[in-house]
Amino acid sequence: MADETLPPQDPVQTYEEIQEHRDRDRQPLAVALDRGVKAIGSAVMWVNVLLIAAIVAQVALRYFLNQNYPKLDEIQWHFYGLVTMVGISYALVNDSHVRVDLLHMLLSRRAQRIVEVIGILALLAPFIYLMVDQGYDYFAESLRVNERSDSPTGLPARWILKGVIPASFVLLAIAASARLIHDIHALIANPEQEREGKGLMPVLLAAAGFACVAVLLALLVETTEEKLVIAMFLTFIATLFTGFPVAWALAGTGIAFCGLAYLYDNGLMNWTGLEETLTGLDYLTLGAVVNRIYATMSNAVLVALPMFIFMGLMLDESGVAERLMSSMQRLFGTVRGGLAITVTVIGIILAASTGIIGASVVLLGVLSLPSMMKQNYAPSLAAGVVSASGTLGILIPPSIMLVIMADQMALSVGDLFMAAVFPGVIIGMLYMLFIFIIALVKRDAAPTPEGASAPDWAAVRDVLIAVLPTLGLILAVLGSIFAGLTTPTEASGVGAFGATMLALFYRRLTLAKLVKVLKATFNTTAYIFAIFLGATVFSYVLRELGGDELIEEMILGTSLGATGTIMMILFIVFLLGFVLDWIEITLIVLPLMRPIVDGLGVAVPGFGTLDEPTLIWFVILVAVTLQTSFLTPPVGFALFYLKGVCPPEIRLADIYRGIVPFVLLQLLGLALVFLWPALATWLPSVAY
Repeated sequence: MADETLPPQDPVQTYEEIQEHRDRDRQPLAVALDRGVKAIGSAVMWVNVLLIAAIVAQVALRYFLNQNYPKLDEIQWHFYGLVTMVGISYALVNDSHVRVDLLHMLLSRRAQRIVEVIGILALLAPFIYLMVDQGYDYFAESLRVNERSDSPTGLPARWILKGVIPASFVLLAIAASARLIHDIHALIANPEQEREGKGLMPVLLAAAGFACVAVLLALLVETTEEKLVIAMFLTFIATLFTGFPVAWALAGTGIAFCGLAYLYDNGLMNWTGLEETLTGLDYLTLGAVVNRIYATMSNAVLVALPMFIFMGLMLDESGVAERLMSSMQRLFGTVRGGLAITVTVIGIILAASTGIIGASVVLLGVLSLPSMMKQNYAPSLAAGVVSASGTLGILIPPSIMLVIMADQMALSVGDLFMAAVFPGVIIGMLYMLFIFIIALVKRDAAPTPEGASAPDWAAVRDVLIAVLPTLGLILAVLGSIFAGLTTPTEASGVGAFGATMLALFYRRLTLAKLVKVLKATFNTTAYIFAIFLGATVFSYVLRELGGDELIEEMILGTSLGATGTIMMILFIVFLLGFVLDWIEITLIVLPLMRPIVDGLGVAVPGFGTLDEPTLIWFVILVAVTLQTSFLTPPVGFALFYLKGVCPPEIRLADIYRGIVPFVLLQLLGLALVFLWPALATWLPSVAY
């Protein structure tokens, strides 16, 4: 799991003082390299402000002056490419990349360092070398021909953006070297406190277990390519459980299996007893991923990611949630379970303003859990309500997951946003219905607070004052998309600007808070983009090995029919959600399912106006299924976020018990959308 911020351990000390204290115990060269990378990142993160300004200027020029400047479009994705590529190094030195902590957090610090050293040398270093070498050739060719925009009115000197690729990976090499030097220095010094915890045995046992599973599954297929595909998937999952960052586990595994395929292609692995392959994979063909990475850097759809992230984080800093909590608690004060219902309502509102699950869960937990415990709520119910309500942001638009899904499946972001409205609201209403019923049936689980007064018009007024500005911003963002006035990217920039103005209006915007939001946006965007990079390599090798055909044959070979096949795919996604994050599933598994779903011939009503209604329905089904991945252990990120802020009387066992009914409610919502596809396809068909 990614630690986006590192709170000071001593409230008297500042973050910088703690870092300086820690730096005194580190190798001086590693400290200098770290500081250099952080200085560059701290400067580049301000480009997000320029990105907001460019988007707002573009919208203003079009609607107020009837002017359109294609250069502004390209400037936006140039800014996006710069921020994301530099951000991956900044995230590395801050240890902000996503990792699976299940085994990693049990290891001693010394064992964690050994894992990191091996991971950097075996997984990250080959990827960096590939991208610097092939990226430089890619840049040099663009410079040689003086490449410019495809549009005659676009920007000149496109080679500048392509030069960001090798330059950013040189910076990543510096960041990786800093961590490597520091880890090796600490391993040699071998301080006593770093030996506390388990050694590498849990990791070795997990690796041995996955190796056994790989051997057993390999016996079920015939060709070498199929055996390599199975081994590749299981190697990636085994690598995840070491705790090494997901992005570099993906990239390193892809490069390693490219090397294996090359050895088999050239008959250099005959001692294994497997036949030669004809994949055509080698170092130069793998270099083709550079072009794919450039396409990701210059993807106009993905520019919306940092903007929606900034919008959500800025709204969190604006104090909107605190106002909503205090005013709605008065409104629902006399209703049994009223505080839990309040949390769910606020969760729905936050979901429509931020797709950052960590921020929503932490904010709801900090605001509501102490009050719930004071009112004698059952710890499991309190934990379940906060966890589930915080995950609604991944489904209810504007959702960053839907943005990525639209990009991967070549669908309209606006159509997916509209298709997710009813499913998201229905799941939120199921939560509230469950809370209301459980509060009536099991009265001690959600008691009415003592001394609560009946709501009056003053309470209604306070709620309206608290909720209307936020709803106005949400309606401006989503309404402009649904009405076709702006693209999702433009709406995201306007939303980020509006959230900033809202924080300014509430007098909560300071330079320190702006820097905090920029850093969190920079880090979050970077680790998502890093997973994009790793998934690009992994998916490329997987396809060249014939992984997509193998998966298609395995799924269609079950002969379950169209309905049964879709149910099986959703079940597979549900199971994968226990061990993989939604980003990996969206980037690797989801695109493999498109040809399968296209070939099923499922007739889903598009009401005569909607393109690709079946795919839109299927993607929403997958999105609802992936919402459960935030709540299902062992990789349920919402559970880790909540555990970090919950009161001591709420145990991890309470959290696990609390999420069970909400996972079942999510599956009920999934069943409703499955049985009535119009819940997903009707709104986008009538919106324009």
